[in-house]
Amino acid sequence: MSVLITLHDVEPAVRLNARLEADGVETVVVSPLDDMRAEIKHAKPNLIVFSDELTDPANLTLLREMLWDGTPVVGLMDGDDATQRDRLRAFGYVDLFSKPIVVDEVALSVRRIMERHALQEMTGLIGESEPLREVMVKVEQMAPVSSTVLIEGESGTGKELVARALAALGPRKNKPFIAVNVGALPETLLESELFGHEKGAFTGAAERRLGRFELADIGTLFLDEIGEIPQSTQVKLLRVLEEREFTRVGGGQSIKVNVRVIAATNRPLREHVEEGSFRTDLYYRLNVLSIYLPPLRARPEDIPLLVRRFIRDFTAQHDRPFPGISAETMEMLMQYPWPGNVRELRNLVESMVVLSHGRQIGPEDLPRQIREGGVARFLPVRVGPINRAAGQAEGRELEFILRSLLELKLEMEGLRRRMDDDRSSGSFGASRAGFIGEVVAPTSNSVTAVTGILPRDETPAPNVVTVVPGTKMTEVERAVIEAALKETRGNRRRAADLLGIGERTLYRKIKEYRLPEHEYSLD
Repeated sequence: MSVLITLHDVEPAVRLNARLEADGVETVVVSPLDDMRAEIKHAKPNLIVFSDELTDPANLTLLREMLWDGTPVVGLMDGDDATQRDRLRAFGYVDLFSKPIVVDEVALSVRRIMERHALQEMTGLIGESEPLREVMVKVEQMAPVSSTVLIEGESGTGKELVARALAALGPRKNKPFIAVNVGALPETLLESELFGHEKGAFTGAAERRLGRFELADIGTLFLDEIGEIPQSTQVKLLRVLEEREFTRVGGGQSIKVNVRVIAATNRPLREHVEEGSFRTDLYYRLNVLSIYLPPLRARPEDIPLLVRRFIRDFTAQHDRPFPGISAETMEMLMQYPWPGNVRELRNLVESMVVLSHGRQIGPEDLPRQIREGGVARFLPVRVGPINRAAGQAEGRELEFILRSLLELKLEMEGLRRRMDDDRSSGSFGASRAGFIGEVVAPTSNSVTAVTGILPRDETPAPNVVTVVPGTKMTEVERAVIEAALKETRGNRRRAADLLGIGERTLYRKIKEYRLPEHEYSLD
């Protein structure tokens, strides 16, 4: 690894250079009078240190170029003004150190930044936010051991990337990595996929087949959507985790394996346990080590870094020049809540690269829901028992249909409102059709969350939660829980169903937020 240090301020630059060289880090010292771009192109540093003049236009231009190239830049700043520090971070500096510098601390931080950046490049877990840094620290701590890991996080947050990072950084890095989405496999085939089967074990089993556990022997097995595994298979999975042996379907011989199991779920697994759909003993066997991967809306400062990385990848993949994104457009991307998380952002960036037609992307090129600053977000739709014999849709299919109908209804209502506004004075219409979830008014930056279904023209007086930018997530959660309890008149069971969480989880949240229990007694 190499570091390029500018000589805008000679004294701290020379001291830092000497310390890094003593640590075995290759360094390049560049005078402001030199051709900086030529020196960077020649040295290809892993990190750049600006020793002064951090807001100089030439340095800021170079900083932007390095951001698009993916090279981290740190700065040595005069004083320790918090406002100035925030302003410099907004320009793109990864870290800042006040002068006079403590050279040992700066050198250590520089090495850690380079190591973290190298790890991000290798794993694809891009970001400098505190939540993601905590994830990366856990990955580094857990990778060398063989204990089972449970990764929790919403869909699209990158749980498989975390699993691959754990495998790539550990002693099994050159061994097989087998991934299987257990939620996508029918129950009749799941055991055969996991444990294999013998010839003739069932109709159509024309030959012996190895399961995923055998294929992953001495390597890593990643079980995605583990909460969807049927209880009949949970017993066998528990035995494999405890005994490290299993029997193929239709076989009688025990087969021993040495596999590190990493499981993932997009819904807290404890909620499955509380509902009775997941075995408690299997939960504790899987939850030896755990990692929570935060949603993208919890780390908006990582969005520019992700956008730049995706643009770099897709311009190379599609061989398309891309002039970039305007500052206003980037701000809109940072304000959007991204219900589909990093996967949704990645898909949007790819479409922008392909469809840019050689011009800079502006706000008008973004989808409507991003331009308007929010997205319809629905409370979970609860689906009753399905009569398969009568040919009813599967629960997931029915849930998708219901969500789609609700979303379409909301979009039609938004169109109706805009048409009414055009015919009137342009003010936001007070009349609303029935909907569930959140609505972002085009004349406000606040978000209104409604906990129930509202008839047309009915004002949702008591059960509406207004969220303004800057509100803490804990405050939002508390307000939504309180609104749901009011909506159900204190029935915790129905409130938990409305919120899509377990009743015990709701009870724990009531305790945590010190909500008045006497007002929310269980019917």
